[in-house]
Amino acid sequence: MKRHHCYFVYILRCNDDTYYTGVTNNIERRFAEHQSGEDINSYTYKRRPIYLVFYSTFSDIDIAIEKEKQIKRWSKKKKEALIDGDFDSLPNLSKKKFN
Repeated sequence: MKRHHCYFVYILRCNDDTYYTGVTNNIERRFAEHQSGEDINSYTYKRRPIYLVFYSTFSDIDIAIEKEKQIKRWSKKKKEALIDGDFDSLPNLSKKKFN
């Protein structure tokens, strides 16, 4: 019997107003690791305190990783629309602007 797991794609807002996107199977533990500065080489280490501003759950790790990579490529405005739950704006924020 296959065990069902839960994976989280999450976005942290850092104290310098940037965003960090990650994936984990334990969001409480991972947030605590970011907040405590466990890894001095991590993006969030010098940007603490950090705030969990978004997460979504997945049962398939491959889909979670795909979504994490997708969000990492997004602009700050598009990430903020996702965080704010403004899903209708997401397609328009994807379109390239041509002059």
